[in-house]
Amino acid sequence: MESQNTALILIGYQNDYFSPDGILYGVIEESSKVTNVIANTVHLLQYLASTPVLIITTPIFFTPNYEELIEPIGILKTIKEVNAFQMGTPGSETIELLQPFQDRILEVPGKRGFNAFINTNLDEILKQRGITNIILAGAVTSICIDSTGRSAHEKGYHVTILSDCTSARTVFEQNFYCTSIFPLYADVMTHTELLSRLEIRILQKH
Repeated sequence: MESQNTALILIGYQNDYFSPDGILYGVIEESSKVTNVIANTVHLLQYLASTPVLIITTPIFFTPNYEELIEPIGILKTIKEVNAFQMGTPGSETIELLQPFQDRILEVPGKRGFNAFINTNLDEILKQRGITNIILAGAVTSICIDSTGRSAHEKGYHVTILSDCTSARTVFEQNFYCTSIFPLYADVMTHTELLSRLEIRILQKH
């Protein structure tokens, strides 16, 4: 895996998921704490920031009346009912711990559902940059991570999913996807294993 043709895609790193006062924090709180997602992601970014790796975030936003959602079901229905990820609200903003890396992170807007490739120009950006390897981190493991990962695989990218930088709704769900689902189409590893694969030497323990 070469840094120059690799992209890290950050999904769902917004306050409504990861801030203690976020509207949907309770959905992934248990899994996030077990996998130590935020600390691991920050540690990863500290090392990748000085490499050629393309770092992308694909936030999800909705207008105040959620006109983008036509008869939503499941989690999208819940998002609408609880007024999560509303454009211009603190809950829709990127979590504070990622702010130090904002100059290094390319925001790709337009995500309105599970798959980060739908309604965005993500695929176009990746192809323009010569990206062949995609690394996924964020939330929710069984929904947005899985949907985006499958789509990336079908588009011909080599997919890697970080087991300690993703959050599911439960610890069981996290383990199940990382051991039984993701390996069907992707490599699954920790962020330190990824750094080793990219031949980035970790100078200190975190």
